[in-house]
Amino acid sequence: MDWIPLFQILEEAGLEVGLVNAQHVKHVPGRRSDGIDCQWLQYLHSVGLPRASFRPEDRVCVIRSLLRHRDSLVQMAAAYVQPLQKALTQMNLQIHLGLSDITGRSGLAILDAIVAGERNPAVWRSCGIRKFRPVPRW
Repeated sequence: MDWIPLFQILEEAGLEVGLVNAQHVKHVPGRRSDGIDCQWLQYLHSVGLPRASFRPEDRVCVIRSLLRHRDSLVQMAAAYVQPLQKALTQMNLQIHLGLSDITGRSGLAILDAIVAGERNPAVWRSCGIRKFRPVPRW
């Protein structure tokens, strides 16, 4: 997304800026190299061949970027929970089977009790704010 700041600067300067999809321009016949690519694109624009892609207004772009950032934060949070679940499983503490979210209030309260040295599962159950799911017995 290196083009976004340049696009905004040119648009604020009052120029009519068109965002062209490279896939549409790629199939237009003509000999070209990297050295004359700019001239070739300018020629195509002068004859009206490339169509400008849709670019929403700034308010919509800001909301989209916030949503994308939120999605990346959620994915990063999930990446931090997975090693925690693996470590608990390796310690034979499979509390994730009885809790829907080990990073929720109940899960964190139980983890705090474990870190504090509590080893009694009855005390862990009392840390739970809500009911636990029934754990399957194998």
